Amino acid sequence: MLPLAAYHDAIALDDPFHPAAAPAPADALSHLVRAALHLFGTGPAVTESGLRPEEPRHLDRLDDTDARLLLRAALTVRPPHPLPRRTARALDALLGGERQARPVTDPTKLPTLAEQFPHTTYPEAGRTVLWQGDITTLAADAIVNAANSALLGCFVPHHPCIDNAIHCAAGPRLRDDCYRIMTLQGNPEPTGTAKITRGYHLPARYVLHTVGPIVDGPLHLAHEQALAASYRACLDLAAEAGTIRTVAFCSVSTGVFGYPKRPAARTALNTVTDWLNAHPGRLDRVIFNVYGDEDRAAYLRALTETEGTPAA
Repeated sequence: MLPLAAYHDAIALDDPFHPAAAPAPADALSHLVRAALHLFGTGPAVTESGLRPEEPRHLDRLDDTDARLLLRAALTVRPPHPLPRRTARALDALLGGERQARPVTDPTKLPTLAEQFPHTTYPEAGRTVLWQGDITTLAADAIVNAANSALLGCFVPHHPCIDNAIHCAAGPRLRDDCYRIMTLQGNPEPTGTAKITRGYHLPARYVLHTVGPIVDGPLHLAHEQALAASYRACLDLAAEAGTIRTVAFCSVSTGVFGYPKRPAARTALNTVTDWLNAHPGRLDRVIFNVYGDEDRAAYLRALTETEGTPAA
């Protein structure tokens, strides 16, 4: 596994992100979508996007929703390489404007588990949060991405995975950084390890990319050990990066990787407790981010089962 020191400088991890253009105002976003599509033209990024391959002169006939979907699909299938300057400026103005138009959540203002559930006996309830929402709007120092072993993001247009959502919101530089890391590593990312990049157009400054276990059949001890290793690897890397004080985890492996939600939540809670106990004062807050009601219920049940006290 490639250590942080071996790729840190290659992706300029400590450099502030300076977009090629300022965020566009809300009334200019639809124009920028079409401008970016015109710059992409009819190359593979559009023709392989899964939507109709319009000629540039016909793109203006699309309504705003279809035009944005086409651009998102084009970016999803686009291979990693630097963008031409005009395209980078258009995308930075668009993605920056979209970020400003979305609500942003400050993780330090979220109630802890101890505040939400005063009777819980979860050991780290005072330093952990259960938050249901869109992780791409969370202004944590670092958010966790559930990646695949190629570590380049999802290449399937409109696939509803967290990998796709994070790469779409961050912008194409995220894939470019992942490509640099994987080129230096020279082999797929092992399960239970992690890499770190900047967050670019995300509110989060960093993204921790980890590959969780795939469960296709009964759940075994090896799956639990691999999932715990993913959580530890992210926390270890966050600590090594130096300035990270808040980390937000998505529900690693519980989507297309098939890990059952309740035991995954129990492993996440236990692993975070063990790590925080072993590293006192290193992190201010760890957020367990869930998106759907079923995911939230899995954490509430895991808290109940783990601690023997109802969470609510």
